[in-house]
Amino acid sequence: MFQSFNPKTFENTQFLFFTGKGGVGKTSTACATAIHLADEGKKVLLVSTDPASNLQDVLEVELTNTPRPVPNIENLDASNIDPEEAAEMYRENVVGPYRGKLPDTAIKSMEEQLSGACTVEMAAFDEFSNIISDPAIRNRYDHVIFDTAPTGHTLRLLQLPTAWNEFLEESTHGASCLGPLSGLQEKKELYEQTVKFLSDKDQTALILITRPETSSLYESNRSANELREIGIKNQMLIVNGLLQTHLSYDEVSSAFYQRQQEALKGFPKGLKQMLVYSLPFVSYSLTGVENLRYLFKQYTMPAKVETQSQQENLQLPKLSSVVDRFSESQTRVILTMGKGGVGKTTVASSIAVGLVEKGHKVHLTTTDPAAHLEYTFSDTFDHEKLSISSINPKDEVTAYKEEVLSQASESLDEQGLAYLKEDLDSPCTEEIAVFRAFAEQVAKCEDEIVVIDTAPTGHTLLLLDSAEKYHKELTKSTGEVPESVKTLLPRLRNPKETSVVIVTLAETTPVLEAERLQKDLVRANIDPECWIINQSLHATETQDPVLAGRAKTERKWIEKVRDELAQNAAIIPWISEEKIGYTKLKEFIIN
Repeated sequence: MFQSFNPKTFENTQFLFFTGKGGVGKTSTACATAIHLADEGKKVLLVSTDPASNLQDVLEVELTNTPRPVPNIENLDASNIDPEEAAEMYRENVVGPYRGKLPDTAIKSMEEQLSGACTVEMAAFDEFSNIISDPAIRNRYDHVIFDTAPTGHTLRLLQLPTAWNEFLEESTHGASCLGPLSGLQEKKELYEQTVKFLSDKDQTALILITRPETSSLYESNRSANELREIGIKNQMLIVNGLLQTHLSYDEVSSAFYQRQQEALKGFPKGLKQMLVYSLPFVSYSLTGVENLRYLFKQYTMPAKVETQSQQENLQLPKLSSVVDRFSESQTRVILTMGKGGVGKTTVASSIAVGLVEKGHKVHLTTTDPAAHLEYTFSDTFDHEKLSISSINPKDEVTAYKEEVLSQASESLDEQGLAYLKEDLDSPCTEEIAVFRAFAEQVAKCEDEIVVIDTAPTGHTLLLLDSAEKYHKELTKSTGEVPESVKTLLPRLRNPKETSVVIVTLAETTPVLEAERLQKDLVRANIDPECWIINQSLHATETQDPVLAGRAKTERKWIEKVRDELAQNAAIIPWISEEKIGYTKLKEFIIN
């Protein structure tokens, strides 16, 4: 149906950006592309700007902000831009020159302006722009490949240049949360140059990665349209993980194949406007240099693969046991967390439906910028005990601005209002507005259980962290902090009231990312209640050699979760259809 993807497509393109919803395989595809081009004699730099980066897991090498050679691969350098580290450097670059020259109060004020979550994103983008615009890098490398963040973050990252430029042109009072305007003005030309590179089809290609799944294609189409709207039209698509053949007598193999084929029948018209390639579903783990080299081969990696019936399956509790535990413990707030693409939305929706079926009143909400609850509940349902909401950043920003200006209009003079309006045009405003809405939803747990389908890992941590970081910012803007905001973090840290469910797949990257997330949560005094291993082939009895090969690679990760990482663990087998709608989710929980 599609041409097989070959990295030679990019022989004459210097800048490559791999993007897509989390979990679709953009890191492995970007790495395999970089390795292939390096093996062909091209000098390649591979960079991650993802707050939830897994580049070093795939390459099996420690990386920093500074490019370093990848062992055993001539011509390939790689770097991993850590946004937190970049933010610290960025803060010091802005504040440092003023130390000892301005009063301590002024320095503290500058540092406070640079404490918002948007500064972290700005700092990462700053390094991203420096790489793109650096003549030395352009002259040294034939290809610069960016393993960008999951779709929602990537879109924000790519939209930043226009947003910052508009802000710089309009802001004259120095009210930016990013610090003194003089520090930003000198970057304006750099950002304009970055926009030019991103939109230049002769120098740049943006490769959307998707899976042959309905929800993944739906999300890719939405992303492609948004990218076109901001002038990024030099796009192509890779459908990753396409099962080439199947065993007609194997229920899982047939269902896996048919599900993919059915999804492709509904291939969005918007995606047909670009070049479309495919990559096969493979039986081996896509980590390590040798495995990555096989991805573009026209043959499979030689290996003796046992069928699932010949393997001893690991036994873990089912999802229904998790729902039973929440029902009995009267948990009031449940958050599903994990790397993008692991199925947090489906798991959160299933838990919500399961609790409703046990007689509880439940509110299901999402803070994911790339949310697809509207897709998950695409059927109609009428159930008085289940309510559903989604936090829309644009709507929340509008409402927040109106509320703040309305409250302040009587107490501020014209000059004060002008300053406040400038402050509300800060990019941090969206973070504040969304955080307020998030806190308000959690506050509803007084009379109903709140199940929250959170954003991918990096954004989730920033969202939780913002409770403390924005306390002073909220006070400054509104004069008062909502009670829900004041009490949010203590409630999240109270295990009698709140439970965190970490959702993962039995694969290298999702488990390692989830492990990092758990460590960060523990540092914030939040202990996850349980781990759920979703869509496991190991939990099936497939005899398909490719699927059984992949199932075999899952075993060590299931053991790691069960024995090392989780207080409690449950497993969900790979299911023959995407569970969409209330009725199917209900059947899913019961079974």
